[in-house]
Amino acid sequence: MPHEVIPQGLWTGDYYNEGTGKSDIFDKLKEECGVFGVFGHSDASSLSYYGLHALQHRGEESAGICVSDGEEFRYHRGMGLVKEVFDRDMLESLSGDMSIGHVRYSTSGDSKITNAQPLVFKYREGNLAIATNGNIVNEPKLRHELENAGSIFQTTSDTEVIAHLIARSPKDFVEAAKEALSRLVGGYAFLLMTNDKLLVASDPNGLRPLTMGRLGDGYVFASETCAMEVIGAEPVRDIAPGELLILDKDGLHEDRYTEPGRKALCAMEYIYFSRPDSDMNGSNLHSARKRMGSKMALESFVDADVVTGVPDSSISAAIGYAEQTGIPYELGLIKNKYTGRTFIQPSQELREQGVKMKLSAVRRVVEGKRVVMIDDSIVRGTTSRRIVNLLREAGATEVHVRITSPPFKNPCFYGIDTPDRRELIASSRSVDEICREINADSLSFLTPDGLIAAIGGYDESSPNGGLCLACFDNDYPTQIDFGGEEKMGCSC
Repeated sequence: MPHEVIPQGLWTGDYYNEGTGKSDIFDKLKEECGVFGVFGHSDASSLSYYGLHALQHRGEESAGICVSDGEEFRYHRGMGLVKEVFDRDMLESLSGDMSIGHVRYSTSGDSKITNAQPLVFKYREGNLAIATNGNIVNEPKLRHELENAGSIFQTTSDTEVIAHLIARSPKDFVEAAKEALSRLVGGYAFLLMTNDKLLVASDPNGLRPLTMGRLGDGYVFASETCAMEVIGAEPVRDIAPGELLILDKDGLHEDRYTEPGRKALCAMEYIYFSRPDSDMNGSNLHSARKRMGSKMALESFVDADVVTGVPDSSISAAIGYAEQTGIPYELGLIKNKYTGRTFIQPSQELREQGVKMKLSAVRRVVEGKRVVMIDDSIVRGTTSRRIVNLLREAGATEVHVRITSPPFKNPCFYGIDTPDRRELIASSRSVDEICREINADSLSFLTPDGLIAAIGGYDESSPNGGLCLACFDNDYPTQIDFGGEEKMGCSC
């Protein structure tokens, strides 16, 4: 189910997911999934465990690993964090030299074990397991077509569509997969596994990240390079838009299932989602975020006493802003990492204090000071207002907010959990109006040109330097409207 906002009398405007029963004091966008694959390594399950643990930030709802020994599948999935779903005995039971793994954060699919990935099926050619990061925009149309043809779906996950497309094809597995992938519209990174083959595919626009590495004689695939670093694998390259890699007993074969479209890697991966120790498209995320902060300082300098970043994703940008301006960087805000995403607030008084359970202002740092507060984005504005007020309560005399992305005006259709357009504060308010809404002394957003320049390594032959900025400029790289029905979020 889509996310809904509970009336402020109940949750004081906090973000609440009716399907999962989870609330989040931080009004942040959510990535939907992380994928990790291993081919040709005898310890595939343990490597997948550590790789998924490194990708935990991409999905905290469920985790799963499916392993093949060349003859049969062994798999386990569960709700919760990777460390909660797997233990040593479970990993030892998942023997084999090929595996795919998944961490999930659902946005439009139901939060239940049947939707946990990898999804595992049996069909005429044997076993099939699928793990996906992203969103199939034309899933409703394909599901309707398949159901009319007799397919019976077992989940509400859009990933199941490709399994039915493959199963209904008279072609062999690889050709059926190519045919199925070519029918999908959206942003996605796929790992598909049979008993003896691993297929790796990226969408034609490269919207969702996927990278390849080497570990000894084996291959590793992950949503981010940080997952390779933790197991000692050497990153090799990103999977190209529209590319299909086939790994079997004959080794690695590079192929395509379609011609590449307009290159459009999601800009929010650089701004917020990916870990700062990951590299993407030749650029380190920490360094890119520092450059965003530096560009922000050049575009919108304000005289102040201290610079602070909203933990954790804005720390790098805050350091960049401070270095560019010469204003001291300080830890003016501290995040409590042990609150968790779900907690009970038994009284209205405690509900009002909810933000303080996750974030604290350091009074000795901000009291009597003019503060520049750096953040990566503003979604609904509720969190920004609370953090500004938190700094004021701690004694800040001025709070100037600098956002290292353009105004977030449009929903994402490619796998990022975004609210309805009407809930996006920048879609209906000017910068001055937002500034007043969040109770800041001043507010500025990074320009699209500044963002593109800060990220670097861009493709001059593609719009926006090869980035997807649709959430900022409404320029979607694929078709998004099917019969008047806009599909948002991800049910992967």
